[in-house]
Amino acid sequence: MFTITIAIILITCVVSFTAFSNEKITNDLIFYPPAVSNQNQWYRFITSGFIHADIMHLAFNMFTFYFFGDPVEKAFLSIYGGMGKLFFALLYLASLVACLLPTYLQHKDNYYYRSLGASGAVSAVLFAGILLFPTMGIRIFPIPFSIPAFIFGPIYLILSAYLAKKGQGNINHSAHIWGAIFGVVFLAITCQFFSEFRPLQNFVSEIIDYMR
Repeated sequence: MFTITIAIILITCVVSFTAFSNEKITNDLIFYPPAVSNQNQWYRFITSGFIHADIMHLAFNMFTFYFFGDPVEKAFLSIYGGMGKLFFALLYLASLVACLLPTYLQHKDNYYYRSLGASGAVSAVLFAGILLFPTMGIRIFPIPFSIPAFIFGPIYLILSAYLAKKGQGNINHSAHIWGAIFGVVFLAITCQFFSEFRPLQNFVSEIIDYMR
């Protein structure tokens, strides 16, 4: 079955592989805050999520996205009915923007700053999945066993916050944090208005049952 998840992966791979061998495409699509501030190139919030630094960066993001995107997309179909695919696509695209807004405000006049990759949107889907399936097992390399998603989530956020504070390396850890937060907020708010499903109550209930 052809899904939104597969469509996003295919588009991202095609654009990323094209950009690997064409620096102009990378420069045109990458998130470059001064180009947004001075030239109103707001599209970069979204296009930067479809290019990656290298094959490993692309593979890690797309593998993680597929692992969580597929069950989350199926859950959205159950939650929102016929609008499920639309809401899933909206979650992904809107999170590309939301996760970079704090980065933009911090670096809007920084002519040396650039950011690329789908990590923020992947984090949004990941945390939507954690909210929907809090007791599912998630394995963290090199730990040889799975841990419940509701435990993995806080570890992920704490580690991302620590790395963001250190400010070392070329990874935008802030995008991971804000993408994760957006995923949870998006699901909670849209369910409130477009579904009878209440993800926060379900999250707590499943954890309580798990702990018994």
